[in-house]
Amino acid sequence: MSYKKVRQQFADSMLAIGQKDPDLVVMVGDISHGILQPFAKAYPDRYFNIGILEPTMMSLGAGLAQTGLFPVIHTIAPFLLERSFEQMKLDFCYHKLHGNIVTVGSAFDYSYLGCTHHCYGDFALLKTLENSQITYPTTPVEFDTLFRQSYRNDALTVFRVPENQHEVSFPSEEIQFGKGIKVTDGKSITLVATGPQLKTALGARSILVSRGWDAEILYIHTIRPLDEELILSSVSKTKHVVVIEEHMRSGGLGDDVLRATRKLSGIHYASASIPDEFVRAYGSYDDHCETLGLTPEGVVALVEKEFSSPVCVSSK
Repeated sequence: MSYKKVRQQFADSMLAIGQKDPDLVVMVGDISHGILQPFAKAYPDRYFNIGILEPTMMSLGAGLAQTGLFPVIHTIAPFLLERSFEQMKLDFCYHKLHGNIVTVGSAFDYSYLGCTHHCYGDFALLKTLENSQITYPTTPVEFDTLFRQSYRNDALTVFRVPENQHEVSFPSEEIQFGKGIKVTDGKSITLVATGPQLKTALGARSILVSRGWDAEILYIHTIRPLDEELILSSVSKTKHVVVIEEHMRSGGLGDDVLRATRKLSGIHYASASIPDEFVRAYGSYDDHCETLGLTPEGVVALVEKEFSSPVCVSSK
């Protein structure tokens, strides 16, 4: 299937928004020069390649924010989020400064490059920061819509841009920062998916329905702030929930769902995610998903292992 990459949309959005907002400044860590050339040529005084100096780039971004500009800081996730954590913590979040971080290469998107280029604990890391927001836009429309809605928020907003994407085209009017989307209705199990794993959830639902499970799917594009109301409404009805995500088990969306539903009784939980260990193997994105159970068949096997049998819940 041929489609526009979310990363390309990032560049296109910077140009379109930059034409109208003279306070938008883009900084890169020696990456994405080709797709950002239109912005760099149009606004050379608002485009800076800082090179492989990620902590310096983060501190510079905070300085620009203090002058009233709106920085967009962009490079590979492990080098930007993990290497520059102290600068995010002290320069941005401690001072409650606004700013935007656009990462690529989270989870195991750079699967062939191994653990040095993996980053599957970014949600957990960012949630320790007081003034941070986290989004996971997985189609071009999602990125453009969420960025426009939130880039001037009074917070450090992180956009996790994936290499892969799901195939559901949500219209822009259905995409709201901080609000999840109910993709399908169901009565006996809730599948909560984020990122490209929405595709997995839809595939799993087709199999589960044939085996007696009436599956409801929730799609979460904003990790923080989380749409707890949507999750509570679904899980209180179905009593069974599986969270499907490309993040390590600890500190991911699964933990957030558990926390959001903690006051409900009789809830059964399962997590289709990355174990709290390195993904040491090399291979393709699909290879890793297969090994980790992040496939429709893997999710169905998890449901059948963790939950005893389909539960028919009255709609009354």
